[in-house]
Amino acid sequence: MLSFMQTLREALEDARGKRIALGHFNISDSNQFRAIKIAARNANMPAVIGVSEGEREFLGVREAVALVAAARQDGVELFLNGDHTHTVDKVKEAIDAGFDAVIFDGSHLPFEENVKQTREAVAYAKACGRDVLLEGELGMIGSGSEVLDAPPADIDKDLTDPQQAALFARETGIDLIAPAVGNMHGVLRSGALQKIDTKRIEEIAEATGLPVVLHGGSGSSDADFVASAKAGAALIHISTDLRVAYRKGIEQGLAKLPDEVAPYKYIGPGATGVEVLAEKFIKLFASLA
Repeated sequence: MLSFMQTLREALEDARGKRIALGHFNISDSNQFRAIKIAARNANMPAVIGVSEGEREFLGVREAVALVAAARQDGVELFLNGDHTHTVDKVKEAIDAGFDAVIFDGSHLPFEENVKQTREAVAYAKACGRDVLLEGELGMIGSGSEVLDAPPADIDKDLTDPQQAALFARETGIDLIAPAVGNMHGVLRSGALQKIDTKRIEEIAEATGLPVVLHGGSGSSDADFVASAKAGAALIHISTDLRVAYRKGIEQGLAKLPDEVAPYKYIGPGATGVEVLAEKFIKLFASLA
């Protein structure tokens, strides 16, 4: 990756010190990427581009790196994160390609195995010769960024314990921690909002000494977002809301231009929807709204 005025570590520490959060936005194609780029430029704030394993397979690992490098050449402060990576080999692939950060998601594993594999991922990141952040996950927040009829079973019963989080951080050496604090991936079809346990965020941040990453931000209230940032969530993930906006915009484009075959003409409204929503979140998380 190209060097910039600050590293992702520095950007997150700055956000943490100001009690604000950076926005993390998942993409799977260059149209969504360009929308986030424009949103970050308009808001004059750094932002993080996230690509999960599935999104990386569709878009391309090195293609994602190239998109972020091009944005930096244009003066837009973007960083690249390998979101929800489930094997150490895939962590290594993202680091070798030039990602700024990777999350090893061992939340589905027994605690001891999660520690073991996360520690291996951390060691690789620290030995790579660049300042790559390694994030670990502890607790259950579900797995699908999609529209759901009901929350995943027992999601409220597996919230992250602050002291176990502290042990996890010490044993693994992670740079960032993603806990379960009432958040979940996806949004509810009913439109009901999840309730974030911001006190737990504060306790985890204090116990671990690390920036907290709030995954599954879609479906949360604006008030919870601001409170989460003040409590120590320095990075907030948004994916499902952007996917819904993208699809709705494309559907509107196709309905308006039913005979159009030039993709950029009917995809355009979808990208605009992503841009508008991302800019709103960036400003909200930074208390600029």
